[in-house]
Amino acid sequence: VQLVESGGGLVQPGGSLRLSCAASGFTFSNSVMSWVRQAPGKGLEWVSDISRGGSTTYYADSVKGRFTISRDNAKNTLYLQMNSLKPEDTALYYCAKGARGVGPRGQGTQVTVSS
Repeated sequence: VQLVESGGGLVQPGGSLRLSCAASGFTFSNSVMSWVRQAPGKGLEWVSDISRGGSTTYYADSVKGRFTISRDNAKNTLYLQMNSLKPEDTALYYCAKGARGVGPRGQGTQVTVSS
């Protein structure tokens, strides 16, 4: 299993970022996928899940209405569109194979929300 996240960076409050996760080494279309994050000095926080076909999604209350998870099974890629970003969204974001972030994860991509 290999998962490579990208798209992080520094953004001002209220801004947007789109994270990507390139997957390989397993049958991506057969796997539920998720995003989790870890803020400085805090534990891992689940962010979102998406079903195998992409039709069903789940979100943590902290991001609901602002983040959108999606996937392109033809490209073996998972996405996280993040809008209306807040300073408390600052974290290292990981994609994971499986629901709730319990499976293998990538190396993460840093998102910093600051003015």
